[in-house]
Amino acid sequence: MRRGLPNVRDGPGFFALDRGLLVHCPFCGVDNDRVIDSRAADAGKVIRRRRECLACHKRFTTYERVEVTHRLMVVKRDGSRQPFTRENILRGIQSACGKRPIPEEVKERLVDAVEEDIHRAHDREVTSSAIGERVMARLREIDEVAWVRFASEYYQFKSVEELRQQLRLLDDRVKDVKDQQKLF
Repeated sequence: MRRGLPNVRDGPGFFALDRGLLVHCPFCGVDNDRVIDSRAADAGKVIRRRRECLACHKRFTTYERVEVTHRLMVVKRDGSRQPFTRENILRGIQSACGKRPIPEEVKERLVDAVEEDIHRAHDREVTSSAIGERVMARLREIDEVAWVRFASEYYQFKSVEELRQQLRLLDDRVKDVKDQQKLF
């Protein structure tokens, strides 16, 4: 611990103030303060600290957040790259589901499963087509109409015949029995 900064912990979810990151008083600019109170905020994603400057004795509040870095990049069809976000997947699923009777929990679990698959299989980059394939495979099991909606956007059908071919493939496939273990 750094002298003058008692109660500042260094560990998961905490900033390491003892590594040279000093808090300056907003009133006098001195970097000598003490923590009076610490508590979690924003569902545990933020640490709120109440501090007192040892020079001017005024109190102020600081908020400490864990810095989120986007290490997984999505390579789009046009070659551009953007950080992976689960919100984009959820938005596409919600759009495909429209007014279908699919509970939000089911959509959230689908996003969780796809996100877990992607992070397990890819370290730095993943193509948007790989994400789309995973979403379609899981969406097909949940709701066929939602799958068709998602597939029509994903495949960007140029004719009704292309859509019919995909519908035939969907109709011809052997459907799994719910909760049955996969053989292969």
